[in-house]
Amino acid sequence: MNPPGSILVATDFSAPSRHAADRAARLSRETGMPLTLMHALSSRVLDELRHWLGAGHHAEQQLIAETGQQLRQLADELAAAQQVAVQCCLVTGPVLDVISQQAKDVNAGLLVLGARGAGFLRRLVLGSTSERLLRRSTRPMLVVKQMPCEPYRRALVALDFSPWSAQAIALVRCVAPQARLLLLTAFEVPFEGRLQLAGVDTPTIEHYRQQARGKARQQLEKLAQQAGLQPGQWDACVIEGEAWQRIVEQEQVHDCDLVVVGKHGQSAAEELLLGSVTQSVLAEGSCDVLVSMAHAD
Repeated sequence: MNPPGSILVATDFSAPSRHAADRAARLSRETGMPLTLMHALSSRVLDELRHWLGAGHHAEQQLIAETGQQLRQLADELAAAQQVAVQCCLVTGPVLDVISQQAKDVNAGLLVLGARGAGFLRRLVLGSTSERLLRRSTRPMLVVKQMPCEPYRRALVALDFSPWSAQAIALVRCVAPQARLLLLTAFEVPFEGRLQLAGVDTPTIEHYRQQARGKARQQLEKLAQQAGLQPGQWDACVIEGEAWQRIVEQEQVHDCDLVVVGKHGQSAAEELLLGSVTQSVLAEGSCDVLVSMAHAD
């Protein structure tokens, strides 16, 4: 089962964005999804060039030509290394707008970015630009942090049993079909602090803890069954604590090379991607992060 559409990877030719392009090419080969490599020439840069040198100066055309040549060279390298066809797209304009428009034009089923860049991607993932792009996007996004050497082996899928959880499992099975899944959910004892302040004894609180753990485990197994996962395809991790801390911790404990999160949490109004959970996973985690934008009705 493949995600619909194609793969769109944005590059500014920095090392992190080259890693993203490499991963995108590998995914194109593994999934059969068409690949488009794009670069955005910022309209602000061109406006400054025109301001100093005047409109129509040969330096502007030279910049565009050299950038296009650099883009084509990278595409040729990816095509030769991964034996895939790579389409090139050089665009100018506001970065968010042109990426969003290009994703629409190529019907992108997956948008791939490097974690940090040297130019227009410098703050695209961990800064405010990323938040705006992800808020407006309805397409899955893969943030690449590591130099790819092989297909994804082990993927941690963070689940909160919201409508986004089932789609996160479906997405990772498409993007990383060879990976063994670690389904993780973090739970907390409801009102534990208040219970302690009220003088509730430790055995009673521990009883509530075991109830919460058991309920989370049942929900996890039910979700895995509904997703069609077989026993040998996944492992369970039901753990107490702050969600983002446990995600980052277990990613390292289990040597995962991909973390999958949903765009939203328990309600449509709560955007984890724009809050502490996903931001913290992006900032503190060491492996690639796949963000699912879709949810089950």
